[in-house]
Amino acid sequence: MRLAKFLAHAGVASRRAAERLVTDGRVRVAGRPVTDPARDVDESSDVTVDGRAVTIEPREVHALHKPEGVVSTAEDTHGRPTVVGLVPSERRLYPVGRLDADTTGLILLTNDGELAELLTHPRHGVQKTYRVRVDPPMVSERSLRALREGVELEDGRSSPAEARLVAPGVVELTIREGRKRQVRRMCEAVGHDVRALQRTAFGPLYLERLPPGESRRLSAAEVERLRAAPGWKNQGG
Repeated sequence: MRLAKFLAHAGVASRRAAERLVTDGRVRVAGRPVTDPARDVDESSDVTVDGRAVTIEPREVHALHKPEGVVSTAEDTHGRPTVVGLVPSERRLYPVGRLDADTTGLILLTNDGELAELLTHPRHGVQKTYRVRVDPPMVSERSLRALREGVELEDGRSSPAEARLVAPGVVELTIREGRKRQVRRMCEAVGHDVRALQRTAFGPLYLERLPPGESRRLSAAEVERLRAAPGWKNQGG
């Protein structure tokens, strides 16, 4: 197995972050520095990162209903509660992507770096669905059509989204990108401020009735569905 993949499987970091650890000279194999992420290793290779031994640990994936005010990091220098602190596990979990502190809803946490990269890398375009409460609440068909076609943002035009009005002042928006505060900026581009934002689905996985602040470990079947997420498309609307 390639060294970067080994580190990702061990839950040290995502594949890309693991490659940076190697090229930065922080990884040793059998006591010697290695800077080639493609170096072949196995569990008997005595791999260390910053002097700490690395072993393959059992994979876990958890779904969490992130409450408002919780940050999507493993640690926070300002002492705010983190998503990792809400998930009971003995593993070194980290969030798959991020939600803003004031955004609620479904976020995944895992120690499987390869899966995390699969779900977050832009080339895979895994879809994510949000419920957005906007102001003013009257949303025109013209605004919805603009969201479906893509809107101009300061960092370039957004890709076409799926957009529909599900209640007065509430838009359901599905995107396949992950730019910073993208949903909020898209809504602002069509003349609506976001008053509340919740992610309701990540690929084939739905928030459903998971209470705020609660988490659950995904089954093996659910994890396999997530692995197939790059080729998955919601047919239900």
